[in-house]
Amino acid sequence: MHECYKTDATGTHIIDVPESGCWVNVMEPDQDDRTWLAGRLGVVPEFIRSAFDEEETSHIDFEDEENQVLVTIDYPSEEGVEEGSDPSVLQYTTHPITVIFLREPNILLTVSLKRNHPIQRFRDSQVRGFDTRLRTRFLLQLLLIVSQRYQLYLRRIDRLSGKTEISLRSSMRNEEIIQMLSLEKSLVYFSTSLKGDESVLTKISAGRIIKLYDEDQDLLEDVLIEIRQAIEMCNIYSNTLPVTMDAFASVISNNLNIVMKSLTVITIVIAIPNIVFGFYGMNVSLPGPLNWIAPLCVAAASCLVAVGLFKKMGMF
Repeated sequence: MHECYKTDATGTHIIDVPESGCWVNVMEPDQDDRTWLAGRLGVVPEFIRSAFDEEETSHIDFEDEENQVLVTIDYPSEEGVEEGSDPSVLQYTTHPITVIFLREPNILLTVSLKRNHPIQRFRDSQVRGFDTRLRTRFLLQLLLIVSQRYQLYLRRIDRLSGKTEISLRSSMRNEEIIQMLSLEKSLVYFSTSLKGDESVLTKISAGRIIKLYDEDQDLLEDVLIEIRQAIEMCNIYSNTLPVTMDAFASVISNNLNIVMKSLTVITIVIAIPNIVFGFYGMNVSLPGPLNWIAPLCVAAASCLVAVGLFKKMGMF
């Protein structure tokens, strides 16, 4: 699916065909969109292949002959874990957004393999100062939204890990452990993508591939601050979460040992009356009076032994 937007004196509007100064948004593309990009807009084949690659990492590229610039950045996304697992377990991952600057005609092109929040904000005119004719500003605004989205999800990961940590203190279920593992994997994805986005932003700030304007300097500084803050947050959470996982793995193992010790004590204590009562069930003569006093004494002694053992192990 592709759509065209253009900003004029009255605002940003959808137009039927691409023209100079417009923004062409391609979302969830198919083979027809690939053909349209190559035939109608003249995008070079290498850029089309890169834009349609789900595993494409953040980078910036320039085509001298066609005078086209490609910028790929990763944005964060919230989704469930693998099919068949607990739907309440959350995991975060990243997907690419490709931005292509076309010089002739003067068109800004974005390609997204999935529907996403950053592009949707531009489509809904929720970005202040958005102008399809200001392509450098559009790219910086997109990077700012993406970096803020990273921070939002990182805060959610921190809160979710705290709730899961509280549950782990009194539970040995697999769901909490799977959730913590999913969060740890999410932080790995975020860390890798944020470093790639920072590298792209560093190349943009040099001004050699994409022209920078004086009025965009403040926005560029804001983007640098936001993305570096997101990287710092990701590093902190990446360092603390594995330590927490190791600590709770030890706690779970210790809880299991306590349970096994309790079951062992109970088994031993219960075995003693069974032995005594087994003697009284035999068809042989036993010394002493055959009444209820002896079994009761044995049961009472077993209870006292059990209480003593539990106290010794610190269970009381």
